[in-house]
Amino acid sequence: MRILLVEDDDTLGSAVRDHIAATVHAVDWVKNLTDAANAARSVHYGLILLDLQLPDGVGIDFLKALRRNAKETPVIILTARDQISDRIEGLNSGADDYLVKPFDLGELSARLMAVARRYSGSPQPMLKIGDLEVDQTQRRLMVAGKDVILTGREWAVLDLLVARPGAMVSKDQVEEALYAFGSEIESNTVEVYVSRLRKKIGKDRIRTARGVGYSLGER
Repeated sequence: MRILLVEDDDTLGSAVRDHIAATVHAVDWVKNLTDAANAARSVHYGLILLDLQLPDGVGIDFLKALRRNAKETPVIILTARDQISDRIEGLNSGADDYLVKPFDLGELSARLMAVARRYSGSPQPMLKIGDLEVDQTQRRLMVAGKDVILTGREWAVLDLLVARPGAMVSKDQVEEALYAFGSEIESNTVEVYVSRLRKKIGKDRIRTARGVGYSLGER
């Protein structure tokens, strides 16, 4: 999942970015609403983490604009505002969750995955597709009852495919999930990671539609 982090505090922003990156998600970190709006227009994000007090405005206005433009990207507000009225305003403006600073990074990860599961239509953390079992919370994969170890980027590809089994995922979507802004991308990067994943879960599970993308089947 590629995540947009909108946070102007350098210490908190770097901690959140590094923590999320360590849990195999690509992160784009911006520090104001102008950059957030530009990023949201150019990239399809799996989730947005949004501070409310920013140098060039209030995060609630950015959130309302997203929803007016029919952007369904899930949003979790991260803020020091802890009044009930602030929480109500945030949720009523279209936020999916509201986390008050200071917060535990482990709790942030749990809320992030819970929101992502709701949007994918899979509220259970354990997904089963044929003899493929994916525990997204524990980051555990089993094939025919045996544990399979994946790298971070292999997980990024698998997350996209298991979110909608049988549906086509484009090469561009896979590329976006693998890399944040500024990362160097080789021309064959997507093919490399799809090939590595095939070797670990079975080559026939991931189908290729040339010029269209990839889909996950039971085998």
